[in-house]
Amino acid sequence: MAVLKDLLYLIVYPGIIFLFVYSTFCEWFDRKVYARLQNRMGPTHTGRWGILQPVADFFKLMAKEDIVPDKADKTLFNLLPIFGLAIVATAGLLLPLWHYNPAKAGFNSFTGDVIVVLYLLSLPTLIFFLAGWSSTNLFSTIGGTRVLTMLFGYEVPLFMAVLSPAILANSWRLVEIAAFYQKKPLLILPNLLGLVIAIICVQAKLERTPFDIPHAETEIVGGTFTEYSGKKLAFFRLMTDIEMVVSSGLVAAVFLGGFPGGLWLGLLNFVVKTLIVIFFLSLIRALTSRIRVDQVVSFAWKYLAPLAVLQLLIVILIKGLLL
Repeated sequence: MAVLKDLLYLIVYPGIIFLFVYSTFCEWFDRKVYARLQNRMGPTHTGRWGILQPVADFFKLMAKEDIVPDKADKTLFNLLPIFGLAIVATAGLLLPLWHYNPAKAGFNSFTGDVIVVLYLLSLPTLIFFLAGWSSTNLFSTIGGTRVLTMLFGYEVPLFMAVLSPAILANSWRLVEIAAFYQKKPLLILPNLLGLVIAIICVQAKLERTPFDIPHAETEIVGGTFTEYSGKKLAFFRLMTDIEMVVSSGLVAAVFLGGFPGGLWLGLLNFVVKTLIVIFFLSLIRALTSRIRVDQVVSFAWKYLAPLAVLQLLIVILIKGLLL
């Protein structure tokens, strides 16, 4: 019975089936919000309000011809989309979707899991770099290089911003961090600066406007994904959607706390808070235009990193004086 429960957890909820359904819904939500902010309709025809459009896009790509360039490193080229999807799905399993009571958390909750999630979320960047490099296409190589260059800009501020709430909560376990801010919601306020920094860094990690330099269509066609098509491109797109869900869920868990009430109310809390984070990601995307890769790194080290250090100092002072 325990084995069956673990299999359901891994495959159905909150496993790959839930991640597929919810990530495609979040893509629809993102596209719809982005369109409405630009006075457009967004997806409308596939399903009610166009809600099935991301699913239709996924299966359409799955049915397309799968082309592998002659000069590509075929082993890496073929395996990287699968590895990337497996990595972000594993990170998704570590999120506290409803179990905000540390005593009742399952096997996927352990001390230091917040570090593991951050580590797993850093790997897709390397996957994208290797994908571009293994394609041997000039545009793909440039896109992969830009991905790796951006990594050195936003990764440090993101880590410092996310770990600030953990320091105040005196825990490196996601469930305990969420439970801490659930019991002491006023302590969310000192972390607002870190929340802003984390959202901006997640926007860069997801390579969304204004940080979409690695796949700038007007400059390098499709960047990293120029040579990818069919099933592999479908896996990469799904990987990106799940990464958005996991990143938003991580931000929601550490900055906005948990919610009492069991499975359904806990899940509702997770969905509402992740959609709030995704709304702000869509807002940034709609309000900004693409910047250069050197400007990304400069912005991260001149502004985001110092502000993240300031956030850490604020948290340390509050913890030393008040807790």
